[in-house]
Amino acid sequence: MNKKLRSTIGLVSLLLLIVVISGAYVFFFQRGKLNEKRAKLEELKANDYNTEQLTLQYQDLLERSKALDSILAARKFNIPKDLSSIKFYNFINKVSSGYSDLTQINIEYDAQKQDKEFFYHLYKMNGRATYNDLYSLIYAIEQSKELKKITGLSLNNLVVNDNDGIPHFMVGFTMDAATYFSANDRFITASLVENNLTAAPVHDAFYPIIRNEIPPNYDNLLDVQGAKLLALIPEGAFLADSKGNTYLVWEGEPVYLGYLTKIDYQRNTVSFILNKGGIIEKTELELEKEKEIKK
Repeated sequence: MNKKLRSTIGLVSLLLLIVVISGAYVFFFQRGKLNEKRAKLEELKANDYNTEQLTLQYQDLLERSKALDSILAARKFNIPKDLSSIKFYNFINKVSSGYSDLTQINIEYDAQKQDKEFFYHLYKMNGRATYNDLYSLIYAIEQSKELKKITGLSLNNLVVNDNDGIPHFMVGFTMDAATYFSANDRFITASLVENNLTAAPVHDAFYPIIRNEIPPNYDNLLDVQGAKLLALIPEGAFLADSKGNTYLVWEGEPVYLGYLTKIDYQRNTVSFILNKGGIIEKTELELEKEKEIKK
């Protein structure tokens, strides 16, 4: 065998060896990677949507989202997601901003509890308020868009004097309030609009019919008790109180604890209606000269 033939056989053998080694490497070592790449390619092909189709899908989902959100917004109450315990303090400060200066509200955070699939923050509240302030507070809590509930309430009446010594009939209260929230956003609208929390004035059920407390006469009005009718003139009536102070009053004029209701020129009398702690009295004073003539 000549040299040229031996070289050709050697090159062919080397080529076959390279082919065998390459095939074994591809088949045994890269087979897994090739299968992974094929699966990724198939996945990309399956999700290969054109831009117009994606836009149409987005518009459809957006309309469905708006429809669902409008349904939640139309509901009287919503349940927010992951509610902060601080938010209730801000809510009470906001709704009580216009209350009487004598109204006092204290809030203490109690605990976080679970009610079936929902959670709630529990607060202990106490203080004093005018009847209408307290009614407005309860109304605001119960009617708030984000679900809140009064879970316990105790009331009592009390009298508070202001800086001028005038008595005010208040209501003392202790109250438990709960603010509900959820672990997801299925029950809350994207654009929350608070409900109308303004409560109409109501009759004060705690205001006593008969009261021991009578406001002092800070305006120095005529005190009809012990007063004397001195004279009747077309402009009104001259009277003097028990201390000798004189007053000119006319029909409808306020006096201490009441009003002058009538001046009777024919009978020479004046009539008053007085509210003495819930007891209504009608008082009539006669001209002093008429009394002397009758004697």
